[in-house]
Amino acid sequence: MAPTLSTTQFSNPAEVTDFVVHKGNGVKGLSETGIKALPDQYIQPFEERLINKFVNETDEAIPVIDMSNPDENRVAEAVCDAAEKWGFFQVINHGVPLEVLDDVKTATHRFFNLPVEEKCKFTKENSLSTTVRFGTSFSPLAEQALEWKDYLSLFFVSEAEAEQFWPDICRNETLEYIDKSKKMVRKLLEYLGKNLNVKELDETKESLFMGSIRVNLNYYPICPNPDLTVGVGRHSDVSSLTILLQDQIGGLHVRSLASGNWVHVPPVPGSFVINIGDAMQILSNGRYKSVEHRVLANGNNNRISVPIFVNPKPESVIGPLPEVIANGEEPIYRDILYSDYVRYFFRKAHDGKKTVDYAKI
Repeated sequence: MAPTLSTTQFSNPAEVTDFVVHKGNGVKGLSETGIKALPDQYIQPFEERLINKFVNETDEAIPVIDMSNPDENRVAEAVCDAAEKWGFFQVINHGVPLEVLDDVKTATHRFFNLPVEEKCKFTKENSLSTTVRFGTSFSPLAEQALEWKDYLSLFFVSEAEAEQFWPDICRNETLEYIDKSKKMVRKLLEYLGKNLNVKELDETKESLFMGSIRVNLNYYPICPNPDLTVGVGRHSDVSSLTILLQDQIGGLHVRSLASGNWVHVPPVPGSFVINIGDAMQILSNGRYKSVEHRVLANGNNNRISVPIFVNPKPESVIGPLPEVIANGEEPIYRDILYSDYVRYFFRKAHDGKKTVDYAKI
């Protein structure tokens, strides 16, 4: 007989929640107790468990784009084509030094290996800044079922603010990662913009496309019964663009626009996974697609990932760009304050693509 919760150190679900969420042990701490059965509050609804069974049933693959191709028009075309047809692509030879990527991955492991009391200095209750948060799952208070993931979320205000408030153990590596990937991000946004008749990334466009930056250090520990839960539930990002660094473990799946199948994004050493977020879907009036994705839990390995969310400034009003509707195209989204849009996203559990409908006319 498989051990149930009651045969371990936890006598009821409330104790698990207390241990994971309130005491700050996270699912990493839970995993390290050696529990053999997944606690009830992590068991996902039937539909999600069904997806877990069928995620690898397709041979489709998201595009991999070599950014060092001397024919820049080809690169731009491939980027825009992927943004329209997939909403996801991988980039290689992107100009960001590989040691910067290795360093931020190492720093992520260092942070999560800190003693609980050190990490707890950064929980919502204890953090000295609203820009730094150590947490678990997505919105534990809004979710019916919890997700098997811990994270440190860092919103970039300035170098000085980061010096003061970000954890020492991963600060410099994360700042370097943001800094060294800026040039690539700008390039990608220029390609995407040109194709929407945005002639140049001036100050106005820059604050709309890349006015704010958030980095998450994500930790997905080994999970008992991984088929019953998820690392991250189905959602699309609220960013304009997400730049994801993943390790070699795998588990990210993307919903194919063409077939509806869930397509694995295999780890390609030295690559980034790039995806279009809801803000860019709205700005492009639906031409670029912000696509649902999810992450499997893993029974054998701990996995990390480090996404950079490139967002509009919180006070930006986002809606279809004037350049896009200049030719008489009907706007399908209304103008909306970006901070309101984000608030709506975080108020509820991950629910696929429902957030972007909030902005529909």
